[in-house]
This record gives sequence, C-alpha cells and structure tokens, in this order.
Amino acid sequence: MTLSVFLWTALWTLLPISELRGGLPFAIANGMPDLLAYAYCVVLNMLVTPVVFLFLQTLHKLLMNLFGRLVERSRAKVKSKVDKYGYLGLALFVAIPLPVTGAYTGALGAWVLGMDKKKAFAAIALGVCISGVIVYTAVQLGIRLFFKEIG
Repeated sequence: MTLSVFLWTALWTLLPISELRGGLPFAIANGMPDLLAYAYCVVLNMLVTPVVFLFLQTLHKLLMNLFGRLVERSRAKVKSKVDKYGYLGLALFVAIPLPVTGAYTGALGAWVLGMDKKKAFAAIALGVCISGVIVYTAVQLGIRLFFKEIG
C-alpha cells in the first residue's frame, strides 16, 4: 500500500459528493487493511464538521445579510421536528449513506437550525460512525458476492 492510496482515500473522503461512501470502498479496494480504512475514513469525515462550522461562522454576517430571511423561515418551519427529534434526528440523518446526507449537510443543517455546535458535532460524529459501519458492511457483502459468483 502506497502513500498515494492514503492521499486518494483522503480526497474521496473529504469531497462533499462522495465523503465516506466513496473513501471507504476506495481504501479497501486498494489494499488498505479494513480496520485502518474504517478508522481513517471515519476520522477524516468527522473533521469536516468543525471545518464547516468555522467556515459558516466566519461568513455568518455575510450569509445572514444575504439569506437571513430564508434561514429564519427554515428554522420556523422545522422547529417542531427539531424539538421532537433533535440531535438523535441529526445523527440518523447523517448515518444514512446516501447522497446529500453526510457530514457536510448535517453541519450545514445544524448551523441553519441554530443547534449547539458541540452537541451537533457529537451527533454528526455518531452518524458518521454508523454510516461507516453501513458502508463497510455493504462493501464486504459486495466482495463476498463477487467472489462467490466467480468462484
């Protein structure tokens, strides 16, 4: 396994479009040991959350000037659901390994909804761990089915 596998895995994991769903299968397919691939991709994907929060906080005033009304309307519309499901709902949303349900969207949603950053980070981290288990399981099942078909 070469340094390029680590770099490409990091790139796939940190891209908003692929995140963990792209990085973990890539790492395993390119010979990274399973546990290392899982831990590496999950940690990298977790690091997205503070970066997104920092980015949004830095641009907060500009974003609120441009999108303030939209943000406030969005908060008002989903307030009951946020109150009902809260951080568990955020974790479950991030845990679903489908496009537009990862750490980037979870962090953006938590910011728009005005959720506590530390609690949101914990919820997103939990969601990323769960998503990692789901993606890992899907990859392993795919490998087993593939080798069963050709064997």
